[in-house]
Amino acid sequence: MAKNRRPYVRTGYRRRKRRELTVLLLCLLAIATTAGLCVWLFKEPSKEETDIADMPSVSASSSSSSSQAEEPPPDPRQQAYQAALALAERNCTGSAPQMTDPATWEEEGRALMERLAAEATYAEMGMTLSAKEGYPYLLAVNRAASTVTVFAEDDDGLYVKPYQAMVCSGGPDTPLGYWSTPVNYDWRLLVGPSYGQYATRIWDAYLFHSVPYYVQHKDDIEYDEYNKLGTLASLGCIRLEVVDVKWIYDNCPIGTPVVIYDDEENPGPMGKPGTIYTDPEDEERRGWDPTDPDPVNPWEETYRSGTAIRSEEAWADYEAAVETGAWNQSVTPTVLQGWSTDSAVAGTRG
Repeated sequence: MAKNRRPYVRTGYRRRKRRELTVLLLCLLAIATTAGLCVWLFKEPSKEETDIADMPSVSASSSSSSSQAEEPPPDPRQQAYQAALALAERNCTGSAPQMTDPATWEEEGRALMERLAAEATYAEMGMTLSAKEGYPYLLAVNRAASTVTVFAEDDDGLYVKPYQAMVCSGGPDTPLGYWSTPVNYDWRLLVGPSYGQYATRIWDAYLFHSVPYYVQHKDDIEYDEYNKLGTLASLGCIRLEVVDVKWIYDNCPIGTPVVIYDDEENPGPMGKPGTIYTDPEDEERRGWDPTDPDPVNPWEETYRSGTAIRSEEAWADYEAAVETGAWNQSVTPTVLQGWSTDSAVAGTRG
């Protein structure tokens, strides 16, 4: 019987030993795992781990939006340009304005005036940039580019600050030089005969005036000639929109300096204004300058401000004159014939 129980005893012994060994190994594994966890908890984080920890949590929706590039903040300079351009082009139904960046106006204006004053032609005629007392503006006519730029005096009393630019038409016979205006007229007889509103003489037979009228009636303008504004079209005078030539009449006292020069590539520091188109088939409106402030003008009121490129100061001055009624003080009497001359029959003059 004793021999039969030995194998059983040895087998039970081995099983017990294996269980004890298994328990020991499990204990050692538990101790090792606990020790590793403690080391991980108390170790100093690596740079990569720190960077990850510092990243903000992102939801699914914000993660999607952040993948798109953020819009840059608005550029104040671009905003100023767009605002000025919108005003300059709002009445332009003919040619579009070629406006420069307002941020460059003063620098370019000074450079132009200093260049002209240094040229022998103008220096010999007595051109100076020093502002004359009682004369707030200088009128610079670019004959080749059909643009008049008005210069105001800067803080140093020099005519180098661009104030506004106006589209015009001179001609091949328009003289280059430097003069001071000697006289002005609300209406003036011109070659043809024809008639111009708000005429201001520059020198000799050359004047600033409106596009010519067939007769001295405000509804009988030479509409074909009006559509030539911005090109060389006159017999030598400087033609402008009524709103612009009236501005000269109102704001530039007799004795205002005028310089006429050529620069076809560069209209002026503010650029070249656009134009308004008159439809020859529109018999109701074609005889009128769209910018004439006369209250019976059949053109919409918005056209009254014309197409000039104005500085903020010029816009403020113009709007104040309109609001206070000062702008209307020099409006010429409403003299009409009730119809416009057919240019196909009468031809054009002036």
